[in-house]
Amino acid sequence: MTLQLRKAERKQTKLRIGMSGPSGSGKTFSALKLARGLTDSWNKIALIDTENKRGDMYSHLGEYNIITLESPFTPERFIEAIKVCEAAGSEVIIIDSSSHEWNGPGGCLEINENLAQTKFRGNSWAAWSVTTPRHQRFIEAIIASPCHVITTMRSKTETIQTDDKKIKKVGLKEIQREGFEYEMTISFNIDRDTHYAVIDKDNTELFRNNEPILIDETHGKKIREWNESGVVDITEQKKEIIREAKRIGLPTNDGIQLANDILDITNLQLKPENFEVIIQKLRETKPIDKQIKEQKEIAKEIKQEAKKDTSKIADLRKLATEKLGNDKDEMINMFLTTFGFNLKVKEMNEKQIEMAIGILTVYQPKKVEKNPPAPAGKEA
Repeated sequence: MTLQLRKAERKQTKLRIGMSGPSGSGKTFSALKLARGLTDSWNKIALIDTENKRGDMYSHLGEYNIITLESPFTPERFIEAIKVCEAAGSEVIIIDSSSHEWNGPGGCLEINENLAQTKFRGNSWAAWSVTTPRHQRFIEAIIASPCHVITTMRSKTETIQTDDKKIKKVGLKEIQREGFEYEMTISFNIDRDTHYAVIDKDNTELFRNNEPILIDETHGKKIREWNESGVVDITEQKKEIIREAKRIGLPTNDGIQLANDILDITNLQLKPENFEVIIQKLRETKPIDKQIKEQKEIAKEIKQEAKKDTSKIADLRKLATEKLGNDKDEMINMFLTTFGFNLKVKEMNEKQIEMAIGILTVYQPKKVEKNPPAPAGKEA
């Protein structure tokens, strides 16, 4: 392939944001607030929770989605969780926390030690030849994700005495493999006591003054606006359209068929100027199998209601025969009219049928004697 020289231009991209801090610093809460600024809807946020379901504690913020990930915290399980979030149409994925992939139960450090003892005769250095590629695939899953990804990391802590003689826990270094932060667009370090974040790395140059901030949605929106001010990457948009088409269940191996399917769903032709709107409309479209399932459920409910109504109509006609001596629609309609109800049997809903049955149930027709007594003073 011939090398080409081109002018530099910043393109829109998928953001990779890191948050580190000691336990209790507010990493999960801050990640959720930042994520909400990166997208228009809580429903487009997916949180991969390794922190004993701590992510559910903030459900009052909005209807975000959660995957609860339990040990073993292998790189492959994290990758699987990321793929599930992507397939669901998420726009922002929060990995809370990625530290478990490194030093949690079943994480890389434990994997490597087990390999060293079982396959490499105690040589942990040699074992990394197997463990490192597995960890690298986890990193690549984050880098290649079509979603914005926020990763939280625990920090090693140290207890210090401040100038005013107070004891304080401070975060020293995030618990992850050396170099993990290189893949981040922005990295925040959050203080345990104040919950304020300082910026360790900032490719956006949005936080150049390096003043501590209390992370909220406005910072997410600020980062999002910076990203969207870049040049649109048509290649990435095409990949996004293919990904969304697969999620919905559209065949993607035939370009003409795909263009026709997208036209049916979005009323837009598959042209670069329409890509952004097409992506948005596809994101709002439910997978075909879910649509079919919902349609079947609706049809089933309608059938059940129809069956229920047929049964109740039969009850109404039976009562009409007993009380009125006739189960024809005209007779029942006339009967109900005498009680002030201008109803027709064929047009009644379920409640009206029940009301008609109730009226007929309490109705007592007058009995006509076959041989009425003769008037007084006259012979029969």
